Amino acid sequence: MTYENLIFEEKDGIATLTFNRPKALNALNNALLGEMAQLLDEIRENEQIRVLVLTGAGEKAFVAGADITELASFTPLQGKLFAARGQDAINRLQGLSIPVIAAVNGFALGGGSEIALAADFIYASENARFGLPEITLGLIPGFGGTQRLPRQIGAARAKEMIFTGKMITAAEAQEMGLVNRVCSAETLLSEAMETAGAIAAKGRVALRAAKESVNNGLNVDLATGIRFELDAFALCMASPDAREGTKAFLEKRKAKFSGGLAD
Repeated sequence: MTYENLIFEEKDGIATLTFNRPKALNALNNALLGEMAQLLDEIRENEQIRVLVLTGAGEKAFVAGADITELASFTPLQGKLFAARGQDAINRLQGLSIPVIAAVNGFALGGGSEIALAADFIYASENARFGLPEITLGLIPGFGGTQRLPRQIGAARAKEMIFTGKMITAAEAQEMGLVNRVCSAETLLSEAMETAGAIAAKGRVALRAAKESVNNGLNVDLATGIRFELDAFALCMASPDAREGTKAFLEKRKAKFSGGLAD
């Protein structure tokens, strides 16, 4: 499928999704969100893809939020449907079984921050800025920001950002635990791709099990989470990759994971 608002590339098991509306700072409109949902479905079905990297076209923005020109014309019902479309696309992103890295290369405001929050972790350029400024429009975050941000940085800090609408720097975001690594603008994507390559070399079953165990465990008590982990560990033990990994260790060589599913 050809996309007008996204660029999709895939090489050596690593897929790159680039938000591609640079003249609008990659702002989210209905067309982009529809394409995003469609592309994420294709990625989910492609077993050759091991890792997904997200970034934005141009030098200024990852995603600078919703397209206000479109948003301002909505009726309340249209606004609700737009928010539902955004939530659906971002839920699909978070629901991917493969690891997702957000390489935030500039403004990540509103929906941009909400997309980044749905990734497994974030690398940011030094000029990146994060924020949920919807309150300045008389609105609130509508793509999951009121739910994901408190889970990531704590309720008090999330409320301060949401109530004030202020932007924070990449360094501040890292201090809060929102960002894993701050990079120069020149090296951001290469550093994200280097990490993606290291992840892609691991066993697909183990990666899926690790992601599901962490994500499922966040929403339950410790005892239940431990049971999730136990079942996931057993699934890994049944996979060809586990046999290859343990054999390679004993033979003192690097494992060559096939990515096969459990027998």
